[in-house]
Amino acid sequence: MEIITSNPQKLSKEDNVKLILDFFHRLMMHHAMWFGEVQHQLGTEKAYEALETAWKNSLSIQLTRLAKTLGFGLDNGLPKPLLDLPEEALDKLRESIAVNWLATDGVWFQAVEFQHGMNDAKRCNDSCWAHFSPFEARSIKRMIGLDESPGLEGLKKALQFRLYAFINEQSFADDSNTGFIFRMNKCRVQEARKRKGLTDYPCKSGGLVEYTTFAETIDTRIKTECICCPPDMHPEEYYCVWRFSIKDDPALN
Repeated sequence: MEIITSNPQKLSKEDNVKLILDFFHRLMMHHAMWFGEVQHQLGTEKAYEALETAWKNSLSIQLTRLAKTLGFGLDNGLPKPLLDLPEEALDKLRESIAVNWLATDGVWFQAVEFQHGMNDAKRCNDSCWAHFSPFEARSIKRMIGLDESPGLEGLKKALQFRLYAFINEQSFADDSNTGFIFRMNKCRVQEARKRKGLTDYPCKSGGLVEYTTFAETIDTRIKTECICCPPDMHPEEYYCVWRFSIKDDPALN
């Protein structure tokens, strides 16, 4: 997305919009780079502590300034134009954002794959999940007010607030008093490949990282076991199955 002129004082309206969107991109990247550098310099726990403070303060500053600039109101710190949307429209917006997240993930994968090959793309993908999955778990844990060690019931709740949960179809089944089964019945990525006549994407290596780190971040006692995940064979009813367990979890007795 390029602009025509190199003179910032003579931007067309179209170029000005392009520049504003690029500003949002720079803001997002700077936010992420700050976290990465604090993590590198001070360690993961201190980075998350700083992130919690920085995100809360940054969001307030950004919304207040945008509200003033664009002329919309805030209600308890939330944009009124969003609060005034009908429930159906708000749900569609939430889903669209979740789909955009998944699309961005795919764009990054292909950007590496087309330039460096499938092996490097999968290696980067799996490493990325090692960072994103714990981050998402911490975000959910904070948002829904889970205790430090909420057990399997806490994990069940958290799995329903993942980005994936709003664009895929998933289900739960209890498995004795020490664990439960989690199934991904419909996966947007795999369904798209199926429509194109392609085989399943072999996501097991990434899934092992993704689900294990997510569960351990919700509660360090939780163990993760892969029952099946592509390239494993699976029936039509689901694509992957995972078992989460805690030895003698009192919440399930």
